[in-house]
Amino acid sequence: MKWTKVMVLVLALSTMGGSVLSAEASSQEVKLIINGQEVKEGGYVIDGTTYVPIRDFNGLVTYDSSTGKVQFEQPNVHIFLFKGDTVFGNVNKGKLKFNVFSQIDSLTTDIAAVKIAITDPAGNVKDIQTQEIIGKQKDNFWFRTHDFTYDFKTAGKYRVGFYIKETSDSGFMLISEKVITALDS
Repeated sequence: MKWTKVMVLVLALSTMGGSVLSAEASSQEVKLIINGQEVKEGGYVIDGTTYVPIRDFNGLVTYDSSTGKVQFEQPNVHIFLFKGDTVFGNVNKGKLKFNVFSQIDSLTTDIAAVKIAITDPAGNVKDIQTQEIIGKQKDNFWFRTHDFTYDFKTAGKYRVGFYIKETSDSGFMLISEKVITALDS
């Protein structure tokens, strides 16, 4: 009788182990590259369906645990870079005084703040300007930073990012980017 219980237990455990192994065999971790940048978390292909982290698609993501719904919103953001009254995209290495003008539309939710930051080719981020949004936000607005000076120390691609903070206690989420290419003089 004892021997039968042991055999049933061994059979049950080996069946469960086989299920776990077959589940692992049907999923595959994949690299996720968005606009030439590899995403840290990557994605998975499970039974022929690809699953990727939605936060990496530059939008506002909220999860309502009571309904089990994930909401993704990606407002339309245009970023313009001004040196004085001149729009630019490429620069020579060195210091440059400029400002960032952003036009935002198709926003369907209230937000708490916006931020502009610049990321150098090595991945170092410097905040340029943050602005709290007071009161109910319209579906479209403009945001322009003050003039600031930035040192483009190395040649390469710098990314100027527009971020939105949905609530006062949430973090900033990247919504849009503009690339500045710094060239050797």
